[in-house]
Amino acid sequence: MRLLFRHQQTVKSDERGSLLLLLIITLPFLIIVTVYYTHLALTSFQTSHSDQMHTEAQLAADAGADYAVEQFDANNAWTGTTGQMTVHSDSRIHTTFAASISGDSNTKTVAVTGRSFVGSATTAASTVSIDVDLRPVEQGNYSIVTGAGGLVLKNNAKITTGNIFINGSLTMSNSSQIGLGVLGIGLLPIPVQVADQICPVPADATYPQVCTNSSHPPITMSNSSHIYGKVIANNQTDGSHMSSPGLVSGTVTPSSLPTYDRAGQKAAVTHTMTGAAASCTSSLGGSVIWPANTKIIGDVTISGGLLPCVVTVQGNVWVTGSITLKNNGSIKPAESVGGTMPVIMVDGSSGVTFNNTSSAGINLSLTGLEFITFYCGVGCNEDNPVTGTALAASQTIPTISMNNASLAVNSVFYAYWSQINLANSGQVGAVVGQNIVLSNTASISLGGTASVGTTTWVIKGYRRQF
Repeated sequence: MRLLFRHQQTVKSDERGSLLLLLIITLPFLIIVTVYYTHLALTSFQTSHSDQMHTEAQLAADAGADYAVEQFDANNAWTGTTGQMTVHSDSRIHTTFAASISGDSNTKTVAVTGRSFVGSATTAASTVSIDVDLRPVEQGNYSIVTGAGGLVLKNNAKITTGNIFINGSLTMSNSSQIGLGVLGIGLLPIPVQVADQICPVPADATYPQVCTNSSHPPITMSNSSHIYGKVIANNQTDGSHMSSPGLVSGTVTPSSLPTYDRAGQKAAVTHTMTGAAASCTSSLGGSVIWPANTKIIGDVTISGGLLPCVVTVQGNVWVTGSITLKNNGSIKPAESVGGTMPVIMVDGSSGVTFNNTSSAGINLSLTGLEFITFYCGVGCNEDNPVTGTALAASQTIPTISMNNASLAVNSVFYAYWSQINLANSGQVGAVVGQNIVLSNTASISLGGTASVGTTTWVIKGYRRQF
């Protein structure tokens, strides 16, 4: 009996010792696990809160960018906010942004900083800074814009799409046509505006001015030429050869052609090439790259053969001579420019010539090139405004020519002081010039727009600042 009692005591003692040992081993583990999960929960909460505050700051920055672009378009003298502007505020969180704008006539940068705060705190919990790049766009919707030299269509030339704005006069002959139609019924009518800014005749120092009466009507049409569309023209009383609906009453206010910062592009030059180095001439094909902000000294030839010879343009380029494309030669913007159209500024007396299935191509963003020619005649200074008799003379000089089924899809041609001459068939984006001539069998399908009037600014790039 004693032995049994002792044995039971020993067993109970051993059980108590085992339980204590188990508690000593497991309790610290449970404490560690509890602390770990508490820390994990706290860290997750802090991370989630930090992400929320960052998102709120990002939203505030984006709101600031939208606000800044809207304010600047309404007033181009706007330079930024006077301090932080509140986007949202309650007892839990409030967000603000501050914006400023800088740049020149060709590009602007909006710098925006978005901030988020906890409650009524004055120190930001999160800050996001972005830069938004803007480019100017002249308001309007025209595929052909002319200066005082006007628009001339002859032979079987046709304009099949795009609105037309003419500061000067319109002359059409033979079977030339604006718009599409049959038997006087417009199938695809094209609006035409003509300002009659061709006086005095002959030109003097006051040229160009809008004529004051109908002694010099701005529209002359002969043979079977025809306009299908709405026509508004100062001093025009003869509405023959027009339909759908044809000539209607109204007044056209002349508008200056789009301006360009020539001096700014010249000042931005960081790289030079000779005309020979910039040329691409091989019947077996080849390629040449023109870096951004390049000055090319001399004439350039782009000519292929069995395979195209291709020049790739990485940004704005200034050519002191002329550019000739022929025999499957091609020029196109680099993919790196995205939707920003490079400007090729040309000073040579022959300007830019496209012949024999040459082309100006596009990149994957469907962006083309803008060719601006500045030659204005012997003894004329391209860096200064050209007016009076000098302008009357310069607008008869062809500086952009396209012949023989050449293409320039989505590209813009701009003869700043001179004439554009398009012959045979082809496609271009938009055409701007003091004088524009379409001849032979030209059937121009305009796939883009150029504009006149006031300037708006649109976003061309978005960058996060770290």
